[in-house]
Amino acid sequence: MSRKEPSKGTRPEGAANEIDASRKVREMFTQIAPRYDLLNHILSLQMDRMWRARTAKILRPILECGDAKILDLCCGTGDLAFALSRHGKARVWGADFAHTMLMRARMKAAETSARNGARAIPFVESDALRLPFADGEFDLVTAAFGFRNLANYEAGLLEIRRVLKSGGTIAILEFAEPKPGWFGDLYRWYFRSVLPRIGAVISGDKAAYSYLPKSVARFFQPAELKELMLARGFEGVEARVWTGGTVALHTGMKKAC
Repeated sequence: MSRKEPSKGTRPEGAANEIDASRKVREMFTQIAPRYDLLNHILSLQMDRMWRARTAKILRPILECGDAKILDLCCGTGDLAFALSRHGKARVWGADFAHTMLMRARMKAAETSARNGARAIPFVESDALRLPFADGEFDLVTAAFGFRNLANYEAGLLEIRRVLKSGGTIAILEFAEPKPGWFGDLYRWYFRSVLPRIGAVISGDKAAYSYLPKSVARFFQPAELKELMLARGFEGVEARVWTGGTVALHTGMKKAC
């Protein structure tokens, strides 16, 4: 499958517009929530844990500030939010619009709090394009493997910018397409042929794990996302590309007013 130009937002099969796309994504993640964590670990060969831990380590200077406020967007079952919380003293919130994903996140938060007495992370049911937070409320906004699923990428960046404090940090961890070559070809074969079959068998939802490689192929290359972030009010944007070009962490700061 040759790479097409990245779209303005995700478009699951059959979605005619942004409203359709958002609805289909919500329904998809609602369906796969019971097996979501298991499949993340299996399909990434446990590397998803490493990517989140590495992201938290990079963001540690913010996380160690006790008065810092962190928002993890498209948080799913909360794995990045928990990783951020473990690496510092900052207060962390999670937000997602798939109710069943949040139910699992809240259950995990309650178990963690009961086990070690940690402050439970509040998880808010909300669309990332219409957040129920005030302007300039957060020091850091993150998204791990969820920004790609937004129905409108520019609107998502502008909403993140709105809720960030002046000088606040954005961090987007997302899949990427590796360059052509033996590794890239092997990865694409696994990602497009093997992964959807395993995902379908374990989750019972063939469409969701066929959507995953298609959405990555349509998404921005790291340099393209960096350019869009710069154009939408962020500065000092840096793209760290990991694991043979299959994952990228973009960080930047909201321009001071």
